[in-house]
Amino acid sequence: MVLGERFGDKSDSRFCGVETEFQEDMPQLLSFNLSSSAAFDFVLAPLMDPTYRPSLMDNNSNWSGVLPVAGSDLVLSPAQWSTHVVGKLSSWIDLDSEDEILRLDSEITLKQEVAWASHLSLQACLLPTPRGASCANYARCVNQILPGLSNMQLWLRIPLEKTDDDAMDETHDDLNGGHMDSWELWNTFRLLCGHHSQLFIALDVLSSLPSANSLGRWCGEPVRAAIIHTNSFLTNGRGYPCLSKRHQKLLTAFFDHSIQMVLSGKPVHSLPKESTGLGSNDADGVQRHPLRSYLDYVGYLYQRMDPLPEQERFELGYRDFLQSPLQPLMDNLEAQTYETFEKDTMKYLQYQRAVCKALTDRVPDEKASIVTTVLMVVGAGRGPLVRASLQAAEETGRKMKVYAVEKNPNAVVTLHSLVKLEGWENIVSIVSCDMRHWDAPEKADILVSELLGSFGDNELSPECLDGAQRFLKQDGISIPSSYTSFLQPVTASKLYNDVKSHNDLTHFETAYVVKLHNIARLAPCKPVFTFTHPNYSTKKSNQRYKKLQFKTLSDTGSALVHGFAGYFDATLYKDVHLGIEPSSATPNMFSWFAIFFPLRTPVYLQAGSTLDVHFWRCCGATKVWYEWCVESPTPSHIHNPNGRSYWVGL
Repeated sequence: MVLGERFGDKSDSRFCGVETEFQEDMPQLLSFNLSSSAAFDFVLAPLMDPTYRPSLMDNNSNWSGVLPVAGSDLVLSPAQWSTHVVGKLSSWIDLDSEDEILRLDSEITLKQEVAWASHLSLQACLLPTPRGASCANYARCVNQILPGLSNMQLWLRIPLEKTDDDAMDETHDDLNGGHMDSWELWNTFRLLCGHHSQLFIALDVLSSLPSANSLGRWCGEPVRAAIIHTNSFLTNGRGYPCLSKRHQKLLTAFFDHSIQMVLSGKPVHSLPKESTGLGSNDADGVQRHPLRSYLDYVGYLYQRMDPLPEQERFELGYRDFLQSPLQPLMDNLEAQTYETFEKDTMKYLQYQRAVCKALTDRVPDEKASIVTTVLMVVGAGRGPLVRASLQAAEETGRKMKVYAVEKNPNAVVTLHSLVKLEGWENIVSIVSCDMRHWDAPEKADILVSELLGSFGDNELSPECLDGAQRFLKQDGISIPSSYTSFLQPVTASKLYNDVKSHNDLTHFETAYVVKLHNIARLAPCKPVFTFTHPNYSTKKSNQRYKKLQFKTLSDTGSALVHGFAGYFDATLYKDVHLGIEPSSATPNMFSWFAIFFPLRTPVYLQAGSTLDVHFWRCCGATKVWYEWCVESPTPSHIHNPNGRSYWVGL
């Protein structure tokens, strides 16, 4: 039974499992834990008798050669195995032990158990936590297994710990004693396994938690499950289990990132008497599962989350999905693309506000009936900016003449239909032409455009508006008047693996538009390139170069930088702005997702260290492109030299 129904949410976080001991009777195990009185969705169960050791079997003359697994594959249907069972590999396995017998037993057992799980078509298997400082042999053995898996995932069990400089927690459940940051353990293991896309994490959530910044790192890692121990729960005023505010916030973040919960351990709460008698039983008198009160509380946390807003539901399918940026000058947009952008009412409301302010500044009230403002919409598309501008004129009581300039002949057809339908023939003149080559019959008071890309200038707004500036009056107004791009380093394991899956250089030197979700933002954004319009500089150049230095907070811990998230913020006119930079993003707007610049080799960033980054915007006769690199702490390649992999055509 799912934790609850949250409108718009169909992710795996709705499902909750329970960690069990080894039991030979698998049907009974499922019946007990998945019944209506228990209500768990799956079990995290050992697949093999924990007393089994290959070396002992070799010396046992009575051994039949049959592995001591938890029942034949026939005791459950294939659907039950794949849907309701996650395999748990033997916890005694230690592949880096100095005891050669234990190490060899571990290697044999690991391969046997994974092979059995694969035979059962399980969706996932839980690997035990690496022991000690070294995990090279463990990673080697797992790395041998990973290429042979078809659909099954391997979840590496990692305790959620970071014991140094965490002032907010005085005590820690340190599994290994002393100084520890369990992220380092995970990072070593996944680097040894080459960032394999079927290697995931199951986090052990303990009674104490690292700092919020340290926890944030895991948002960019491939976490598939969170194992919540019963001793992590507190007791509320009525004697029932509950979680601390910090644990509640963490679980809410897990739900939002499609991470499944697994309850583990024995009950440590003595429930009130009225809840342990017959009244706590199901209607048929079956005793409730001993962990049911913990499950009910996790379900309560899930159900009290706000429903996904309409915009988030619209964007669900785009989360962490890499898209190539538009080529607005080389290509003509399709009707479906126009349709999507035109639904962004907040964007056009901001444009309307900007035009209103520009009109009232340009034409005083006493001249409103006699002065006609010439407004040019360059890149008019199917007309939403024309409509917003005319609504601004009506709202302010100003007279207006509009030129709608559009290079896409297909969109021009729609523009003509719109003008005729709305009766704008005497107000709007349609120009089917590239704005850079149009000879305007008169100069404009106001120039309006929506040529911005996710990185501000990445769809050639500077080049287009520089070309159109010649038909703007000397004291004319450009909307937008300026825009700035922003960057921040991110951990983005999924995006990195998606780029890596192409097995070529080109994809690592391409910028992608993406609805960022499963990422960790490692430092605040910093401004990169700014463009202002109109630009009357005598040394006009749209080439740019910026060196940026990012510093992580010391309590974050070390992290891996997979690339950079890019955003923009635009000033439309005076105090009217539009943007997607996280700290000042325009709410309820979906025309732009962020842009992602990947790194060919992820950069390891130590706690509290600085990251020196270089970004270039380069201009050629036929194209514009970006180049980027990391200089410190570890120099990277200069990505995309001469625009060899990615460019925007003029």
